[in-house]
Amino acid sequence: MAASASCLAFLVAAAVASVASAQLSSTFYDTSCPNALSTIKSGVDAAVMQEARTGASLLRMHFHDCFVHGCDGSVLLNDTSGEQSSPPNKGSLRRFDVIDSIKAQVEAVCPGVVSCADILAVAARDSVVALGGPSWTVLLGRRDSTASFPSETTDLPAPTSSLQQLLSLFSNKNLDATDMVALSGAHTIGQAQCSNFNDHIYNDTNIDAAFATSLQANCPASGSTSLAPLDTMTPTTFDNDYYTNLMSQKGLLHSDQELFNNGSTDSTVSNFASSASAFTSAFTAAMVKMGNLSPLTGTDGEIRLACGIVNSS
Repeated sequence: MAASASCLAFLVAAAVASVASAQLSSTFYDTSCPNALSTIKSGVDAAVMQEARTGASLLRMHFHDCFVHGCDGSVLLNDTSGEQSSPPNKGSLRRFDVIDSIKAQVEAVCPGVVSCADILAVAARDSVVALGGPSWTVLLGRRDSTASFPSETTDLPAPTSSLQQLLSLFSNKNLDATDMVALSGAHTIGQAQCSNFNDHIYNDTNIDAAFATSLQANCPASGSTSLAPLDTMTPTTFDNDYYTNLMSQKGLLHSDQELFNNGSTDSTVSNFASSASAFTSAFTAAMVKMGNLSPLTGTDGEIRLACGIVNSS
């Protein structure tokens, strides 16, 4: 009898685990909004064609959404005291207008069906593809949060983070060291403001001297909002050059160079630098894992009609 009870408990646990893993599905909108993905892709492609930096901005926005209370679209709420106004996001997250425009186009096709959280997850994937990077299957079915969580933006890694801090922040999200190094490879596209790397180029010693000097010409020690590419080699192409830069001590941010600084992740950086396929395989796997962080599903949350505001009650 005890053995039967134990067996039953195991089957129940397995069933619960199965349900949990099946909450999101790649076919979620196949019937309810079959044109959702193509509509999102068209919007992303047009925006990235107009400005390549948009691709990096949308990818970063998805990351900042998922790391704060899960992938629930909370970062899209334009609450003046919400996540967008918190230090890691204020003045740096951008192109919310692109998501708003895509949402309006999707609403015109399928009113009240596709969540903003899902649109952002798909837009991040399509941004990578538009800039020459790999594709992956985005699992869908997230619903939108009705609140923002500014106090939880401390979960986001800072440009001054040490390797140990980075490993800890990612581990807290059930992402391992390989996931962390792979996701950091998103810095193969996009730009950063001088204020985010001034200390690195003026005070750190683990930086190529000529590289630091070249950056100082545009970034005075007093600080500036001027921009520099995160990947100096191919700043608008999604590739593995980011890791080659790190091996030459040409990481733009302190947190970038920490990945290759006589530490535990040096070998992973070397592997990704020498093998584009190893990087893209790890990156796409990590993006799927990150996209599964605490989604709202079922009847939780809502399907926002506009991504910047909650639905009126």
